[in-house]
Amino acid sequence: MTASKITVAAACAVAICFLFGGGHNGFAADEYNPRIKSSDFTTDITNSYFNLPVGKKMVFESKKRNGVERTEIQITGETRKVVSVQTLVYWDRVWLNGNLIEETKDYLAQDISGNVWYFGEEVNNYVNGKLANHDGSWLAGVDGAKPGIWFKANPRVGDTYRQEYYRGKAEDMAEVVAVDETVTTTYGTFRNCVKTYDWTPLEPDAKEHKYYCREVGGVALVVNLQTGGRTELIEVSRNTGVSGKTKVLSGKEGNNIGQDGQDDDDKDDKDDKDDQDDQDDR
Repeated sequence: MTASKITVAAACAVAICFLFGGGHNGFAADEYNPRIKSSDFTTDITNSYFNLPVGKKMVFESKKRNGVERTEIQITGETRKVVSVQTLVYWDRVWLNGNLIEETKDYLAQDISGNVWYFGEEVNNYVNGKLANHDGSWLAGVDGAKPGIWFKANPRVGDTYRQEYYRGKAEDMAEVVAVDETVTTTYGTFRNCVKTYDWTPLEPDAKEHKYYCREVGGVALVVNLQTGGRTELIEVSRNTGVSGKTKVLSGKEGNNIGQDGQDDDDKDDKDDKDDQDDQDDR
């Protein structure tokens, strides 16, 4: 792996500073100490490559040796305070051949520069339909665990950063390797995507590429670098909040759920009003 370039100026501008040193890929674990100022964070996550408006749902599928895995991500609007920061719940559920095997609540917040931070996760793992354990769980501020960056505001090739840090338990890292990738999945073709290389020193074989695309406001594709397996986005939808309506979005509309969602809601309100007027006329 080539030497990593570390960019911290944007984070330090909002009093969230890293102390990096010599260790793995230039990161000294003992010196990693992001300083968090709660007033610099919001649960309104609007990062153009990774936006999470309430009501958003993303569905992924991948083929495994023992069947088909389906992952659903939902943003319900639930929040939780972690180390004084109000975070948004990123609800992640995984099924294998229709059987729930994992349910996770990730805790995210965006700083004033637009970086999306990761403050921990609560994990429920299931075996044969029964809760088996909570392996993988961690929370910033508990037992020395510290938050990291899930995705940067202005990713540049060479940027390398900790996504989480709980010594010996959660040490995921990411490096930006491209910012102009074209990605094709069953859901569509997306251009100018950011490609990251994700790994952890705790599991040398756990290496993957992730592709974040503006057109969907999130990940469109994950590629396992050991097996070549692909986890593909197959659907993006948004609960409009109007009469229980859900809008399934095409690839080109995907990112609009974070940018133009209000316009859609207004249209739905008007449609409902027109329907009511029609009923009154009858």
